Amino acid sequence: MPYTTLISPSELLSHLDDSEWAVVDCRFTLRDVERGRTAYRTSHVAGSLYAHLDDDLSGPIVAGRTGRHPLPEVDSFAATLSRWGIDESVQVVAYDDAGGAIAARLWWMLRWMGHQNAAVLDGGWQAWEGEGFAVRGGSESRASRRFTPRVRNELLLAADDLAPMVNDATVVLCDARSEDRYRGENETLDPVAGHIPGATSLPYAGNLDSNGRFLSRERLRARYETHIGDVPVREVVMYCGSGVTAAHNVLAAAHAGLGEALLYAGSWSDWITDPGRPVETG
Repeated sequence: MPYTTLISPSELLSHLDDSEWAVVDCRFTLRDVERGRTAYRTSHVAGSLYAHLDDDLSGPIVAGRTGRHPLPEVDSFAATLSRWGIDESVQVVAYDDAGGAIAARLWWMLRWMGHQNAAVLDGGWQAWEGEGFAVRGGSESRASRRFTPRVRNELLLAADDLAPMVNDATVVLCDARSEDRYRGENETLDPVAGHIPGATSLPYAGNLDSNGRFLSRERLRARYETHIGDVPVREVVMYCGSGVTAAHNVLAAAHAGLGEALLYAGSWSDWITDPGRPVETG
């Protein structure tokens, strides 16, 4: 049975030597963009590859036209997946050391590319290392395969799609950033502070317990139903600073059994590239 949302360390361990499984280390820190790669080379889940948020999971930034982590071109990302030895038959497991905040980006991108058999390691690197499971240093690779994209653009929105929805009571817009950034306080990453008008604050960190594990399906369902009410999840839009941690909310809602929410992939850093778009604080 494929894993399509989360997987536990013990479940992954039983498939660690399976050639039809690919494990991808997504550790990354905005303040030190090479720290994750260095950590991977020091020690990682045995057999895993490394995915760099800027180099592998994002496309080129165009000043004044894109956010901080624009999606790569489909053909470019398909080539990356092919190089990683991932095709439609491969079960992918992504992990990081940030509660899944970066790994969820790869999870979502695979679904966008039409690959459903992808999961995030619940508890991430800390849980794996804490269990004393197999680790290795250095860099690893897999034999290449051909990945054929089946793009699902219905899973995402662009700014022009979202603009008419602002303050539309029939659309639920959720901001995955911390509450202070949502309110326009302590903004250190983007040149404009605040949030998209009409958005509600739904920080991705609230999907996790004190041990960095995802809440139970029941607790996640209750959390999301409190925010979205009777609105179908397919009409809920998640965004964050640059389209990365918002995928964590998409993952949590899917794991809760609510379905697939939409992602505003450009998110706040894209929204503010046009000074004519409205901004709200408080």
